[in-house]
Amino acid sequence: MEIYILILHFIWDSAIGEVVKMNFVQNFCEVLEPMLRRVVNEEVKNALRRTLSCTNSNAMRFKSLEPSTMQLKFRKHLTLPIFTGTKILDEDGNPLEIYLSDINNNQQSTFAGTMKLQIVVLDGDFPSVEGYIWTSDEFEKHIVKERRGKRPLLAGDVSVTMKDGVVFLGDIELTDNSSWIRSRKFRIAARVVQGPSHELVIREAMTEAFVVKDHRGELYKKHHPPMLDDDVWRLEKIGKEGAFHKKLVANNIKTVQDFLRLSIVNESKLRTILGVGMSDKMWEVTINHARRCVLDNKLYVSRGPNHSIFFNPICQVSKAVINGETFNGRDLSRLNRAHIKKFVAEAYQRWNSLEVIDGLLNDIPLLTQGTKPSHQI
Repeated sequence: MEIYILILHFIWDSAIGEVVKMNFVQNFCEVLEPMLRRVVNEEVKNALRRTLSCTNSNAMRFKSLEPSTMQLKFRKHLTLPIFTGTKILDEDGNPLEIYLSDINNNQQSTFAGTMKLQIVVLDGDFPSVEGYIWTSDEFEKHIVKERRGKRPLLAGDVSVTMKDGVVFLGDIELTDNSSWIRSRKFRIAARVVQGPSHELVIREAMTEAFVVKDHRGELYKKHHPPMLDDDVWRLEKIGKEGAFHKKLVANNIKTVQDFLRLSIVNESKLRTILGVGMSDKMWEVTINHARRCVLDNKLYVSRGPNHSIFFNPICQVSKAVINGETFNGRDLSRLNRAHIKKFVAEAYQRWNSLEVIDGLLNDIPLLTQGTKPSHQI
């Protein structure tokens, strides 16, 4: 009997245990189910968002493998050289202009609407071959970013809106030189980041490759063309604070105008000042650079009892009035060259005391003529 009772207790305990276990599992599942639903829903939503984002990103890049029918282009070349911290302009000194071109006829597109463009910096070695048809992925891979710890490489209006196929860039400048990348050159480029249609395929624009120098280099750069009041070291082959510069300044030749005046009046003296360190080849480079100087319209007048001699800013005779007779242009070649040289030498010695007037420099100065003079004074 006792054995039966023990068996009944065992069966009862086992049944109760199973019921408890079943209740626990059921209750646990009821609690866990909403949590699992939330986690699954969140993961599904995230996966959808990533898929849509990737799809939109690829669409915004216009599916790089599709053929392009339109292309962004820069209207003109850049003003070179380019220095860090200096506004980037076109070859005419104006803001850069980008326009939309129809590849089929190489004409400016008549597109009407707006598009958002991003301005970026490219490696100067890309593309490696002229005329190469690149993909958007290749373009992306060659975008140059700033060095670690540096400011953004391109500063200013790097995001612009193109309207009706044309846009002018505002202030853009590079913050770092180009010496640290293998090609040692950059390009400025533009790409569409938001267009009117995902089906419209537009190739990116890019400038010619160029070197970027640190701004401090601008303090020593040469001017092309030089100006009359430029320091004389702005001329080629004359370095700032160098031997030639010091020799010239010691002889009161401080500006390009001073240099040109002495070259007209006494070239041999000027070359003596520079010394044997300036070879004939170097001299040709320097004097040719100086002669590209832009002259102003001022005339310098030397007056005497029976004459008035008019000089341009570098001491060349532009006009002469002698005994009431006026000589200008080719008529100047009729004058006695020895007397004219005397007038030139005298004018040079007292240059700062000459009368200065405004005039036109259409006439050919005497000392550039090769015709032998015959008129005696």
